Amino acid sequence: MRRDVRILLVGDDGVGKSTLITSLIKESFIPNIQHVVPEVTIPPEVTPENCTTHIMDSSARPENREQLETEIRKAHVICIVYAIDDPNTFNRLPLFWLPYIRSLGVNVPCVLVGNKIDLRGQDVTNQNLEDEIIPIMNEFKEVETCVECSAKQLLNVSEVFYFAQKAVLHPTAPLYDSREHTLKPACVDALKRIFQLCDTDKDGSLNDEELNEFQRKCFNAPLQSQELEGVKDVVREHEPSGVNETGLTEVGFLFLHTLFIQRGRLETTWTVLRKFGYGDDLSLRHDFLLPPFDVPADCSVELSPDGYQFFAELLQAFDKDNDGALNESELSSLFGTSPGNPWAQTTAFPHTTITTESGAVTLQGWLAQWSMTTLLDHQTTLKYLAYLGFEGDTRRALKVTRPKKQDRKKGKVQRNVFLCYVFGAPGSGKTSLLKAFVNKPFSEKYTPTTKSFNVVNSVEMKGVEKYLVMQEVGAKNEAEFLSNKKRLDVCDLLCFVYDTSDVSSFEYVAALREKYKIDHVPSIYVATKCELDLVTQRYDIQPDVYCRNLDLAVPLSVSAKEQQMADLYHILTGVAMNPAIATPGSAKDAKSQNWTTRQYVTISIVAGVAVLTCVLGYRLVKQQGGVGAVFGTSTGKRDGL
Repeated sequence: MRRDVRILLVGDDGVGKSTLITSLIKESFIPNIQHVVPEVTIPPEVTPENCTTHIMDSSARPENREQLETEIRKAHVICIVYAIDDPNTFNRLPLFWLPYIRSLGVNVPCVLVGNKIDLRGQDVTNQNLEDEIIPIMNEFKEVETCVECSAKQLLNVSEVFYFAQKAVLHPTAPLYDSREHTLKPACVDALKRIFQLCDTDKDGSLNDEELNEFQRKCFNAPLQSQELEGVKDVVREHEPSGVNETGLTEVGFLFLHTLFIQRGRLETTWTVLRKFGYGDDLSLRHDFLLPPFDVPADCSVELSPDGYQFFAELLQAFDKDNDGALNESELSSLFGTSPGNPWAQTTAFPHTTITTESGAVTLQGWLAQWSMTTLLDHQTTLKYLAYLGFEGDTRRALKVTRPKKQDRKKGKVQRNVFLCYVFGAPGSGKTSLLKAFVNKPFSEKYTPTTKSFNVVNSVEMKGVEKYLVMQEVGAKNEAEFLSNKKRLDVCDLLCFVYDTSDVSSFEYVAALREKYKIDHVPSIYVATKCELDLVTQRYDIQPDVYCRNLDLAVPLSVSAKEQQMADLYHILTGVAMNPAIATPGSAKDAKSQNWTTRQYVTISIVAGVAVLTCVLGYRLVKQQGGVGAVFGTSTGKRDGL
């Protein structure tokens, strides 16, 4: 809300503009004053709205026209003063002053001020006044109200400036159509969204507890039981569908705000709108959606415990069939208070995360999807926390991680969400690896990767849940990712995939490493399609020797088709947590990095056994129940996967 208001008084000479200002300040009538009084500033502590108020006088004389136009353009609200004892000054409101202000391209609220009420004759009734004023207000929508006063007798003088201030801080125009006597569409949409957010049990009405929580949030004062019943009685009397057996319906909520506005209590509706993040144009404010949130270089952003709790409770609230997942209809309802599903146009959601067989997003998949969004684009998460009704400062739902360099120096990565880029020749099986990670069925049909494809899932590491984001990079985007320092800095490891049945496949990934000089990034090599016949790679040295020369574990052999993943995703997450063990050439420096040779060898042994089981004894392994049956590790089927 604006913290200062600039009020300008205009009108014909002799109507009492300067006298009104003087009577307000002096609290007494001064008969002889200068033609134009200087600017008056009223400090915030003496105004009801606690904002600084600047009051400007003006002259209607031709020689002062340039100064008048300058002040009109600077004003936040214009009081057009006329003299009640001079009908000509009233007639000039619609004939001169209001058109003149419009001609300057100024669109600010105006208050009509009838001064010298003490000189009015006794034969004028309120009906006569309405008949004169309402046509002007209907023609000129910028006119907020009309106030009659007497600067001489100090009648309604302070009310003039109160209503002027109110016209700026709580304007009618954005909320209410005075001609149709209805709320404007933008106001209806905003209030409906607020109603949905306050309806925490999603039953279509606000019960007493929800009404009191709304009252506390907006006005910091709960209502007593009799007060709540009084509110509902008023609604029930005028709008029977506004109350049901549970509480106040959406129709009743809108009716109440219509009533507030019609009775001049616009500040009530504006207080509600502003508490829920709306600006004067009835759009959500930029500072509400994106409060300042500094992310230092080399740091990433993750959800905090508050953030995970909020999204988990959100799923629970909208899971109407109580199956622990969100189907398409439930997702649509959940995103009803936002611009829509944030992933609908930019990702392959819900194929990017864990779903049920029918495609409903599970709690595991829901939290994983938000973990990925926060890592890759935390501003989207911040906005949606606001859209979806996170209580309080949305920044509490996020946390900034420790810089990666500091993590490496201390020898322990404290982050919980990791990013892995996946590269490989067309047809090498990258997409199948990603689909297997989120339990999507294997497809024999090959579809070229034309744009980056992301998936995310949780991986349990020593009893702690971590999230791994895998991003497939197609041939057209390789240069963008591997030659871009910023992109490489945000990722935690690179996964190079080659097809063991294609003689040229390994050469493709080896060439990427040679071309882009990326040995500073932790890397894992993965051999896919191990269910097929192994062929010798058409390259100077074979993959296992190549990796050993780089002090890396030999390629990890997997089969997405046969669901033999050799604990690939645990290993990728382990490398992200311990980057030194998979950074080319770093094994010699493992001790200085606080990593032991044993840790590195452990991953090497796991990968090596996977090679033997896939290449030399695949059929035997299959007969005995998979790779896990041979060396006692997971086969890739973990809780929730």
